[in-house]
Amino acid sequence: MMRSVLMTKVGAPDVLELCEIEKPEMSSPSDLLIRIHAAGINPIDTKLRQGLYPMDNLPAVLGCDGSGIVEEVGSAVNRFQTGDEVYFFHGGIGTIQGNYAEFRTIDERFVAHKPESLSFIEAAAAPLVLITAWEALYDRAHIKADQNVLIHAGAGGVGHVAIQLAKIAGANVCTTISSDEKADFVRSLGADMTINYKEQNFVEAVLDWTDGNGVDIVMDNVGSKLIEASFPAIAHYGHFVTLLQPDKETDWIVARQRNIGIHLEIMLSPLLFGLKDAQKHQTFILEECARYFDAGKLTIHISQSMPLAEAARAHVEIESGTTTGKIVLTM
Repeated sequence: MMRSVLMTKVGAPDVLELCEIEKPEMSSPSDLLIRIHAAGINPIDTKLRQGLYPMDNLPAVLGCDGSGIVEEVGSAVNRFQTGDEVYFFHGGIGTIQGNYAEFRTIDERFVAHKPESLSFIEAAAAPLVLITAWEALYDRAHIKADQNVLIHAGAGGVGHVAIQLAKIAGANVCTTISSDEKADFVRSLGADMTINYKEQNFVEAVLDWTDGNGVDIVMDNVGSKLIEASFPAIAHYGHFVTLLQPDKETDWIVARQRNIGIHLEIMLSPLLFGLKDAQKHQTFILEECARYFDAGKLTIHISQSMPLAEAARAHVEIESGTTTGKIVLTM
């Protein structure tokens, strides 16, 4: 048996209950049995709990991100051995057990060696945001050195990683924030300019920063009306990439007039649809980012870490919308 947090039904955070459930067993020669040390919490967890996406297998274990130590390897495993420290994005959606638990079995193709410079808590916070920001900037928008980039909500989980990956690519970065404290935080990550959207018109600020040309790339972590509002801030033939579903009412005329490339990013698709090449690419992203962490080029910010039993409180914190960086559960 093992301790786990179960989502017993759709609803408020109090539907998350600490329980004892069966310890998983390996079912494939390419499986790893991992003792989880920490599990990252992401907004997708709270949306699943609220019923915004279908959950067919209740009670369920949430949590897409995790880190831990390999306890057992299948006969066909060739990249890992017992005792390896690892981190991964896998589970917590569909019918796959998530990481709010003490153990997981995972096919080795989803797993990367943990950055040596990171604690288990830091590593567990990283995978989803790393993959999301990388795919958005590198794979969708094809970021290049010396480009100007606007990242909305730069102090958030995805945003603070996106700033760093954009700087690694050699881009100039501005970002929207909501307080002086968050402005200081994103500047410490390399942001070249901050825009307090509560006090400034971000489009005017961007055009002033770029001598009226607009940025080459906008990365949107907010959605809704901000999608359409961002188009005038983008240069002709620039790129807009959003992590959110555009509203049906979105007016695309400015984007069309400027020949802006529109990109949609959902990093869950490879797991949801069994896209093995894309799964391999996501593991490559984690391996590359591990090298950046260990070279001191990349950091992950932890807002809070909490014991597994406090998963419900962690969901309340996430839903408040005021956190900077990531929240992590520890086993």
